Amino acid sequence: MKLVSLLLALGLLAVLAKTLFFSFRAQDPADYAETGPAFSLKQHLSGELISEGLIFGPTGKMSTSFVARMVGEWDGDTGTLSESFTYSNGREQERKWFLTLGEGNSFTATADDIVGEAHGTLSGATVRLHYTIVLPEDAGGHTLNATDWLYLTADGVIMNKSEMRKYGIKVAELVATMRPASEAPE
Repeated sequence: MKLVSLLLALGLLAVLAKTLFFSFRAQDPADYAETGPAFSLKQHLSGELISEGLIFGPTGKMSTSFVARMVGEWDGDTGTLSESFTYSNGREQERKWFLTLGEGNSFTATADDIVGEAHGTLSGATVRLHYTIVLPEDAGGHTLNATDWLYLTADGVIMNKSEMRKYGIKVAELVATMRPASEAPE
């Protein structure tokens, strides 16, 4: 019985170590400091954008897809990013982010479905954003901790990968692209 308990404890430690040191969550903005092209919120989240993405549930199976039309506008160090989502199940959703550039490479963001402030960091070709989101009632109404990473590619497309967690357990993942609407395929 002691051997079984020891093996279970070692297995749990291995899973914890993998999660903390060798996974999506282990990334740090400093890992990307020397990458390029440099991500600029004012430049790359301005004007009309199109986003296409997939959302995966806790088992890794795709649960829905979406297309979002976005408009980014800036006035000095404050900006808005208005998002209009259409999901494959027909559901529509609106969100408006209010962005404020901070000291160094930091920024904050708020939106109606975000608890408190989101905290972001720009580093090289990337942006990391941490926040707590409350899902709409028709999507379960859950409160989730989210981590978004945006990766700017050489041709200006932004790749977005996000994880949503509840009680530390990954319950959803999002993968999406974002590009200027003028460059989106018809």
